[in-house]
Amino acid sequence: MAEHPAYPVGLRLAGRRVVVLGGGQVAQRRLPALIAAGADIHLVSPGATPSVEAMADAGEIHWTRRPYEEGDLADAWYALIATDDPDANAAASAEGERHRVWCVRADDADRATAWTPATGHSEGVTVAVLTTDARGRDPRHTAAIRDAVVEGLRDGTLVAPHYRTRTAGVALVGGGPGDPDLITVRGRRLLAEADVVIADRLGPRDLLAELPPHVEVIDAAKIPYGRYMAQEAINNALVEHAKQGKAVVRLKGGDPFVFGRGMEEAQALAEAGIPCTIVPGISSSISVPGAAGIPVTHRGVAHEFTVVSGHVAPDDARSLVDWPALARLRGTLVVLMGVDKIGMIADTLVAHGRPAATPVALVQEGTTAAQRRVDATLGTVAETVRTEDVRPPAVIVIGDVVNAGPGTSA
Repeated sequence: MAEHPAYPVGLRLAGRRVVVLGGGQVAQRRLPALIAAGADIHLVSPGATPSVEAMADAGEIHWTRRPYEEGDLADAWYALIATDDPDANAAASAEGERHRVWCVRADDADRATAWTPATGHSEGVTVAVLTTDARGRDPRHTAAIRDAVVEGLRDGTLVAPHYRTRTAGVALVGGGPGDPDLITVRGRRLLAEADVVIADRLGPRDLLAELPPHVEVIDAAKIPYGRYMAQEAINNALVEHAKQGKAVVRLKGGDPFVFGRGMEEAQALAEAGIPCTIVPGISSSISVPGAAGIPVTHRGVAHEFTVVSGHVAPDDARSLVDWPALARLRGTLVVLMGVDKIGMIADTLVAHGRPAATPVALVQEGTTAAQRRVDATLGTVAETVRTEDVRPPAVIVIGDVVNAGPGTSA
């Protein structure tokens, strides 16, 4: 008889009787999806794995502790046959055929009346993959196809536009420290679905080249300010594009709320009644030192780390940083946006008690192909920055952890 392909369908099992025969590894893998579907699950098995037993103890499934018996599939809508007894599996399958119950057989797919596809989920979409050629049925290949599709949907490399449910709004996306691979999966997906992207100079610029031609990319540094301050102009641009019904992504370096003015933008959007999604990003304060082999904490060396902005000098009246208090701390100090002020910062820390011999590392353009690390001490860092021509963006790490990485002496 010619082989016919399976007819794919989605079963709505909420409140409907589902019978699972066997409480082993197959059941352990399949039960969570059946529970999530809201099925009325009846497990028939003399024993079960600890995970399956926990599901029964939690009341998620009903467990009859005995082997399969004729009649167990009565009134069932769907059955999973997965015992280690071939005769019981065959008998249960025959019962299912008589009662018109769709049955999946773990031991013999060719004799089953239903197959379980390789499934995955991404943002409200279920991806199900079935092998259509019985002669070349390969579960690993099917699972690999499933994984590739789901991963593509998650990271934005596989984009399908929304037509009915798509809503305008703004996503404040943290792009991470610079390497395009370090943006979050959700951030990359939203970026791929955007109509307009307003990007910072420090965002992962390589990702912009992957956007479709219809996407409008705006350099935040080049927005005309007119009578507005720079941040006000950016806020207005976000609001105006969103009010035009567009999906807008504000792509920022690092994390939107770590010296990124993300909250100012979120507040402006809230005042304008614009829906706003916050997508956290990997902050350069931790990731860049890590990429350079520096842990911001290390057992026996540092039990704390503090992140401060260095864009305002310690003696500036606008500074909100308690530099004398920071000098008294024993942990790691991470300074962002402080390259041009590092001399004054170092002098202030030394003046208030930090030893001049405290190690300092400057990591320029961290996580990118241009990354470089320059080491110094608090006493020498100002001169080192000049002689080594260290330029922003650079993350500055101060503390004994600088010497804690592989190949260094603590």
